[in-house]
Amino acid sequence: MEQNVEIRRLLDVMPASGRMTTKIVSKPEQKKVMDAVFPLPWNQERPIYINFDLWRRLTKPQRDLLLLQMVSWLTGVQWFKPDVYQGVLLVALVGGLVESAQSDVVGVAIALGLSAISAFSVWRNNQSLESELNADAAAIRIAQRRGYLEIEAAQHLLTGIEAIAKIEGRSGLNFSELIRCQNLRAIAGLSPVGVPENYK
Repeated sequence: MEQNVEIRRLLDVMPASGRMTTKIVSKPEQKKVMDAVFPLPWNQERPIYINFDLWRRLTKPQRDLLLLQMVSWLTGVQWFKPDVYQGVLLVALVGGLVESAQSDVVGVAIALGLSAISAFSVWRNNQSLESELNADAAAIRIAQRRGYLEIEAAQHLLTGIEAIAKIEGRSGLNFSELIRCQNLRAIAGLSPVGVPENYK
């Protein structure tokens, strides 16, 4: 596998929204096959780090689906969308500015506390298992536009998740990967049992 050729191919697989915000970066020293840092609101670019020496051990369909899942997760992280937590964060920040202009120390402390709680809630929601399940579903939808059937896309993502654990030398899957794999087995028709509603 020639690295630059593979990067160009992966960019073609990505949806247009992913190409605008994400960037594929070679990182041969990392132990993970693929990794990304949680995107903070001031970061315009959302890099995906790939160890191409490990990446080449995956099949092409697995690579496609794993990349689409990562891109879907990264583009799905929204700090500024109409939501209760974002509303509280905005009101707290404005309140903090007003209180600081009036030199009200207690008001500033309350506003900062509310801001921190709201920002943490936004961060936690974007790091949740639900956000990963949503990214899996989005990756499968995008893959269908790239010629994959829903069942085979789910199977490729499932086998890709399991293959990454082996390539990275892990003894098994973590909790969120186990739940995601169970959900993918249900989508692929390999299991009648899906994910419990409280995880969705």
